[in-house]
Amino acid sequence: MTRPTAPDRTPAAAVVVLAGIAFVLVAAWLVPWSPVPGGTPDPVSADSAFTASEIAAGEHYAFWTRVWSWTSLAIQLVVVCGLGSARVRDRLTGRLPGPWWVQVPLAVVVVTLVLRVLALPFAVALQQHRLDHALSTQSWWGYARDQVTGLVVSIVVTSLGVLVLVGLARRWQRAWVLVGAGLAAALVLVGSLVYPVVVEPLYNSFTPLPDGPLRTGVLEVADREGVPVDDVLVADASRRTTTLNAYVSGFSGTRRVVLYDTLVDSLPEDQALSVVAHELAHARHDDVLTGTVLGALGAALGVGLLGMLVGGDRMRRASVVPLVMALLAVGSQLASPVENGISRRIETRADVDALKATGDPVAFREMQLMLARRSLADPTPPAWSQWWWGSHPTVLQRLALARD
Repeated sequence: MTRPTAPDRTPAAAVVVLAGIAFVLVAAWLVPWSPVPGGTPDPVSADSAFTASEIAAGEHYAFWTRVWSWTSLAIQLVVVCGLGSARVRDRLTGRLPGPWWVQVPLAVVVVTLVLRVLALPFAVALQQHRLDHALSTQSWWGYARDQVTGLVVSIVVTSLGVLVLVGLARRWQRAWVLVGAGLAAALVLVGSLVYPVVVEPLYNSFTPLPDGPLRTGVLEVADREGVPVDDVLVADASRRTTTLNAYVSGFSGTRRVVLYDTLVDSLPEDQALSVVAHELAHARHDDVLTGTVLGALGAALGVGLLGMLVGGDRMRRASVVPLVMALLAVGSQLASPVENGISRRIETRADVDALKATGDPVAFREMQLMLARRSLADPTPPAWSQWWWGSHPTVLQRLALARD
């Protein structure tokens, strides 16, 4: 009697090695690992920037935000790992009707709905927490609509990705991981290109920033930073939140700088221009493109790791869906320190460039204080939490940049 041969994981190992090396090389080349000339300064003290009551309010709000968020995350990780176990996933998917290409999206729907139902009480508590502290202006109907929209987008994207991987594994027993890694990377690139024009309008309406001193100032800052501006848009964020924000998304023909209407209406022109200068710095350095390339390589690396952990035989069946989603959930959390560590350095460089472009550290400082106060930011988050999940420098670190 012959023993079954072990699956050949050589292609998967090759993908992991090649994608990993490419990720390291691109990160070493494009990420500003020393974004502050002379070294990053030590943060200012919290009591030098905020009153005792402001510090207490920020810590109180952040504490309960972490309670709801971390509890929800822990429960979802435990449950999705349970659904990914052999006995549970076989029983779960064994009752689904239709051929494999019907069972796969159905399995995605089932797992996603289970996780969302478990997370719903904590999401509602978190939204009520925002309402209680006047950080949200959204009605419960609007909140429910956004949740359903996000659920549908998540199901569609996940189903498409898993369908492609299972279909490739059914077509090529060994080479599926090579083709899958390439397609996953391409999907990230395409997604970054179309997200601003397809997904963002599902949540907000955008209008061009009207002519006036602020628009003139934006164009002048863009000229000083050497950034060709495709458009500067205003998002109707006030129907959801009272916080102030701005961001840059897309690249090439879809790149755009977006300002929350709360920011346009609340900040003086010099402080608003400091925010804009930060976002234009992202565009100047093609930070969205950098993040997209790193994300594409990370996706290829993830497919390679999936091939090493799962193998081609199991990938050929719809029962692999809960396992893939469990590995994706755990893997994304394990990758968070790397992703957010890179993000913090990119954000710090944008702050430095904004200070250089405007030459106005006072406006930068006042803007950071306003943003922190409006969002009830915790000035001193736990160090390990900031290291793991903090995508931006803390407000005290940013104030130190303005000071120096």
